[in-house]
Amino acid sequence: MRLIDLDVEHADPDGTIAIDRPRWRVALWWREWPVGHVEGATPAGGRLAIGDLLARLDAEALADARQRETAPPPAPAPTLSVVVCTRDRPVELARCLASLGCQTRPADEIVVVDNGSSDTRTRLAAETHGARWVREERIGLDIARNRGARTATGAIVAYTDDDVVADRRWLERLAAAFDAPEIAVVTGLVLPAELDTEAQAHFETYWGFGRGYRRIDFGRAFFAQDRRSGAPVWQIGTGANMAFRREVFDKVGLFDERLCHGAAGCSGDTEFWHRVLGADATCRYEPGAVVRHFHRRDTDALARQIHAYMRGHAAALLIQYERSGNAGNLWRALAHMPLLYARRIAGHLLHRGARHDRFLWQEVGGYFSGLLYYLRTPRPR
Repeated sequence: MRLIDLDVEHADPDGTIAIDRPRWRVALWWREWPVGHVEGATPAGGRLAIGDLLARLDAEALADARQRETAPPPAPAPTLSVVVCTRDRPVELARCLASLGCQTRPADEIVVVDNGSSDTRTRLAAETHGARWVREERIGLDIARNRGARTATGAIVAYTDDDVVADRRWLERLAAAFDAPEIAVVTGLVLPAELDTEAQAHFETYWGFGRGYRRIDFGRAFFAQDRRSGAPVWQIGTGANMAFRREVFDKVGLFDERLCHGAAGCSGDTEFWHRVLGADATCRYEPGAVVRHFHRRDTDALARQIHAYMRGHAAALLIQYERSGNAGNLWRALAHMPLLYARRIAGHLLHRGARHDRFLWQEVGGYFSGLLYYLRTPRPR
């Protein structure tokens, strides 16, 4: 799939764009603010009418972008640290760090947490790009995140992944979004960096990290549903693009290491946001803070990823109930999700071939293994 960026402010509505691939995705921008995207299929050698693309942009997102671009500049941002957790991916890490070196608001420090790499290339990549290198021998993403939180010195601690490239205004926009004391967490928009393989296209269509093009604040009203049905905290964003006020770690603790890769699998970020909301703070989704993620390229890796996602999701729901006592999490874990999967399995058996069910068995297996993992794992004292 061809990825295209279109500046809507200067686009000619009577113009066209040449297409050299059968499928395409156009990201729409206004002064470096993302305001929508359009996907479609066109015969190779065809052309896209720019006017048709402009007609499908998110008008409310555009109005919001215009308002914030022309607003008075925010107060000077506090000190800002960026944490990148990595293991044995020096090439990807170097690419990520290069993008962090081009920010309009440079980080005051970049901390690379080397989570048990097998050689010195990770350290070399970090030091070449001026980052602070820290070694963490215990393997696990949330273990590495916690080491980063303890090491970083900034008033705001931002996290991204080594398989990400940050747009140049990423840190500027993240920092500016902390414009009220109740904002404890800010997440941003994650766009695909490439969609060259079937696995990448499938992930972006059914599992993508994008949360839309309008700012959203998740606070008391959002969290109120937690007692009844479990607050869908995964809607807040993704761990590849998130930032925290430093004091939030003192208030609610660090990431739960039971949700690490190799343990439950993932969802340490969403469980953490659940605790932040439970402490009566606000999480903000700021789509102007953009990073681009390189999705897994092959289907076997994607299958393992989906299994880990659902394993972590199941365990996180039970951990959220354990910590909060909000019965909605227990209902979602033990009633809603099993019934949902029962309906999906029945539909899959009757109507084979639905694309969204391609990894259904990995989902189901991961989910129930996550429930079992939680029941078998001692609670931290």
